[in-house]
Amino acid sequence: MSDYRKELVSGFWNYQKQAFPDWEKYLERPFRDDGRPPVFKRELADNNVIMSKDMSDIERKQLLGLVPDYKRHKWFRSMSSSQALAQSVFGNLKLKNKLHYLCEITDNDGKAIFDDDKLINDGFHLEYTIDYLSEPRPTSIDAFLDGEYRVSIECKLTESEFGSCSRPLLTSKDSNYDMDFCDGSYTFQRGRKDRCPLTSRRISYWKHIPDILKWANDIDYTSCPLYKTYQLVRNIIAACVKPNGKPQSDSNYAVLIYDERNPAFQNGGNGMIVFTEVRKALHKPSMLRKCSWQNIVSLLQTKPEFSWLADELCRKYGFCNMD
Repeated sequence: MSDYRKELVSGFWNYQKQAFPDWEKYLERPFRDDGRPPVFKRELADNNVIMSKDMSDIERKQLLGLVPDYKRHKWFRSMSSSQALAQSVFGNLKLKNKLHYLCEITDNDGKAIFDDDKLINDGFHLEYTIDYLSEPRPTSIDAFLDGEYRVSIECKLTESEFGSCSRPLLTSKDSNYDMDFCDGSYTFQRGRKDRCPLTSRRISYWKHIPDILKWANDIDYTSCPLYKTYQLVRNIIAACVKPNGKPQSDSNYAVLIYDERNPAFQNGGNGMIVFTEVRKALHKPSMLRKCSWQNIVSLLQTKPEFSWLADELCRKYGFCNMD
């Protein structure tokens, strides 16, 4: 386990002592020196979402309703869940109709993370389902701004990389191995009529990729450019393609939200390598932006109505302003 994760998990257990001292009531098990973060009992998973003590029952219900139980990830109950973190941050902003505050944040290039006057509260969704890419199992985006102006948001915390294409990982034990296995290249394989087994399944990623990235869909690649970049590229496509299947990439883009302490998203880390590779391949690099959770917390600290949220994010996740 990396030093980063050890420190983060240690912080979670310290937070547990402060916020949930009666661990038997809330958690599956007590602290053990094995690197496992605190995990809430199934029936008490709501406690992993940060909520104000002054919140009414109606507000609490509205906040929790932004991610229904059936959309919660497998490890939502773990304090290391990036989904619970996203709901805590974006959910509280949406609840108070203050998502436009995020327009004040800029990335390392000085580019606004969210374009001014276009972050509309009603169009902002958590765990947004994308059902227009012909996927057998539609993509669910961590956070999404819908409408004429579309932004796809990928939220990371302890993750060490972006999700990759699963086809090269198939084994002979998988039922779809004969039809879908890929050796990691973008070439005609196993008698298929398409270079990509996803295309053979009529999934439309490669239909849209040339409109967005400098990757042709009619030539061979010894190493498929979509293999390691799969999740990030899919998010960009989700934002830059209209529900009717037509491209709309003039003003739409994707944003990565990450923990700046995570080595994977520092220079040379697996996540940052993929981010940089995709950004360089985009026809318009501004279609992919990034922002740290620390920057968001620094913004919340300047907003009196959200100082409580900034404080709690500091206590739980260590996203403290060190200035």
